[in-house]
Amino acid sequence: MQNNFIFLVSMALPESRITEFFKEHHVLTLATSNNSESWCANCFYVYLEDEAALLFTSDSDTKHILTGMQNPLVSGSVVLETKIIGKIRGVQFTGELIKVENTEHSKYRLKYLKKFPFAVVINTDLWIVKLNHIKMTDNRLGFGKKLYWNK
Repeated sequence: MQNNFIFLVSMALPESRITEFFKEHHVLTLATSNNSESWCANCFYVYLEDEAALLFTSDSDTKHILTGMQNPLVSGSVVLETKIIGKIRGVQFTGELIKVENTEHSKYRLKYLKKFPFAVVINTDLWIVKLNHIKMTDNRLGFGKKLYWNK
C-alpha cells in the first residue's frame, strides 16, 4: 500500500510551488454562500504574492458578489485541466472577500491592467480574496500528494 504523505506548510506566505501555480494560471472559480443560498463564478485573476491574495473584477450587482458581501468568507479553486493523472494539479482555497479601490492610479487597478490590458475598457469593481487556507494537490509529487498553507 502506497503512503500518501501530506506536506504541511505554515509560513507567512505560501511556499513557492503554490505561488508558482497561482502565477501560471489566470482563471479562478469563486464560491460564495449565505444561509441556504450559494453561487459560484469564474473570474480572471491576478495573484498578489506579497499579500497572499487573489485580485479580480466583477460588478457589484452579480449574484456571487451580492452573496459574498452578505458573507465575505468565500472559497474557490484554480485547476490545471488535464486527463493525465500524473500531471493533475490544483488549488482549493478559503479567504475573505474585500472590495478594493479602483481609481485610475490605484495599485490594484494598475496590477490588474498589467496582466489584462483589455480590461481598461471595462467599468467594473475590483475585489480581492485575502487567502487564509490553501490546499494544493500535486500529483507530480506522487499520487494524491497535498501541500497545505494556513495564514
